[in-house]
Amino acid sequence: MTLNSVELYHEEFGQGTPVIFLHGFPFDHTLWQPLVPLLQKEARLLLPDLRGAGQSPVPEGVYSMRDMAEDVVRLMDRLGIEKAVLVGHSMGGYISLAFAHAYLSRLSGLALVSTQSAADLSEKRQSRLKSAASVKRYGIKKLVEGMLLKLTTREAVIPGLRTMMMRSAPVAVVGALKGMAERADMTDALAQIAVPSVVIAGTDDQIIPLEQARTMAQLLPMSWGVEIAGTGHVPMLEEPQQVAEALRPLLQRAAQNHKAEKAD
Repeated sequence: MTLNSVELYHEEFGQGTPVIFLHGFPFDHTLWQPLVPLLQKEARLLLPDLRGAGQSPVPEGVYSMRDMAEDVVRLMDRLGIEKAVLVGHSMGGYISLAFAHAYLSRLSGLALVSTQSAADLSEKRQSRLKSAASVKRYGIKKLVEGMLLKLTTREAVIPGLRTMMMRSAPVAVVGALKGMAERADMTDALAQIAVPSVVIAGTDDQIIPLEQARTMAQLLPMSWGVEIAGTGHVPMLEEPQQVAEALRPLLQRAAQNHKAEKAD
């Protein structure tokens, strides 16, 4: 284990091709719960809490995307998983791209959900750092309430999102905000990620522009895009059935490739 990595808590469902779901900020593994009954008969689903979230350790300091990718590698090592499909939502997508850049040989497929490859522009970077300072001083409630307005227009989804987000430890929120602010632009690296990939985006996402998803789908060499009409930044909660349908072809291709590799 590297000095900076932590041992992640995770929950596991089903059997078959390993699929690791990486939640966004400031959520935890329960973000993906609606997909479990839809996909658990088709793959081995692993839902970790990223560092600082849920039941995983809450270290001090900056949560860099590379360090969080290392956490995922250590989880795979601990479970004896050589290769996995990564499904990354928002910040989880940034971590998935950092993983792909460093550990491409351990990636059997990639799903990028409501995320982007671009780094923060200066204004956004400063906004994150300002939010980090506010959370450190006043706590997370103001950040949570501000984010909720942008995450979804589905009233039924909001109470569960608020509860999930309010569980976040302030030190973890600060660490993740600083890590996202300093992350590298991964757009030029997309051409090297030659694994089956799907880019899933909500047409009404107020946080990540739809054009970012379309750009990634064009630049990833084995990719296709799925746009889910009328959903915002959390389509797995807004339209879980459609997200599951979008993931199925990826899981099938990864399983076929795994069988072919074992036959060789």
